[in-house]
Amino acid sequence: MKFKELAKLQKEELDKKLTELKTELMKLNAQVAIGTTPKSTKMIRELKKNIARFETLRMQQFKENIAELNVDKKKKKYKHT
Repeated sequence: MKFKELAKLQKEELDKKLTELKTELMKLNAQVAIGTTPKSTKMIRELKKNIARFETLRMQQFKENIAELNVDKKKKKYKHT
C-alpha cells in the first residue's frame, strides 16, 4: 500500500490491517523457521515495509494528537476572564 492510501484510513481500519499484516508475516517467518520455502521471499520484505509504513503513520497521528492537546492546555492556562 502507498502511504497516501494509508493516510486516508480510519484508526480502526489501520489497527485491523496492521494486525492482519503482522499475523501474515508471522506465518511466513514460521515457514522459514521450519525449513520450508515461502511462496515468495519478496513477500516477507514487502510485509515488513508495509508494517513500517503503518507504524510510521500511527506515530505521526499520535504526535499530532499530543501536539493538539498541548496547544489546548496552553490556551486554557493563559485564558483569563
